[in-house]
Amino acid sequence: MTVRVERDKTTGVAVVTLDRERRHNAIDLTTAAELSAVWREFRFAEDVRAVVLTGAGSAAFCTGIDRDVEVAQPTSPYSTDDPLIAIGPKAGDLWKPVVAAVNGMACGGAFYLLGESEFLIASSSATFFDPHTTYGMVSAYEAVYMAQRMPLGEAARMSLMGTAERLSARRAHEIGLVSELTEPAELLPAALRAAETLAGFPTEAVQGTVRALWSAKQAALQQALAQAPALIRLGNLAPERQAELFTARRRAPEPRVR
Repeated sequence: MTVRVERDKTTGVAVVTLDRERRHNAIDLTTAAELSAVWREFRFAEDVRAVVLTGAGSAAFCTGIDRDVEVAQPTSPYSTDDPLIAIGPKAGDLWKPVVAAVNGMACGGAFYLLGESEFLIASSSATFFDPHTTYGMVSAYEAVYMAQRMPLGEAARMSLMGTAERLSARRAHEIGLVSELTEPAELLPAALRAAETLAGFPTEAVQGTVRALWSAKQAALQQALAQAPALIRLGNLAPERQAELFTARRRAPEPRVR
């Protein structure tokens, strides 16, 4: 199992941990399937009323899709197969609140998860960045999710600057992407406190409020995401060229953290 689930029946909180620490909690096809299954299972779990989502270790929350994953693409120019499209709780039709506890790096495909969490709590050591443009890929789904969580200029800067720049936890807190900033050792306790509060309220009211908040942005989100497959098809370099750029990354200067 690459997704670890721990449930506390007393508090009604489940902790979901991406458990691929040696791969910086990157998501392979097995992890993607497990995440999707966990969210759908939680819909029927009466002992789960709130969720904390985090990554194993301190180096990374999640670094997106595992670079070793190969996803065959359809020949039609009108469609794209994206293995991350169903990894978020809302994609799994889960309306119980999810609090993301961000430890270390959160980049690329991690934004599918952060974009469908209710709010983010981050360790002071967390950083956020989007590597797509550096490696000749369009940031479509990721950019759309982040544009709904942070000021447009900040989302644009992060999406366009690629690996040249990282958004610090402090800056993420200043712009509202992160709702609470903690010391590394206090991250999980802080997320658990918030989740336990949510789990202590009548779950019907909490789920209805989550659904209402999601509805406030759902129409614009769906319209924007509908453009993503075509933009990816048009703008992505060939996989071989992407691989060349990725291999050359070690020669790049250290990213600026702001």
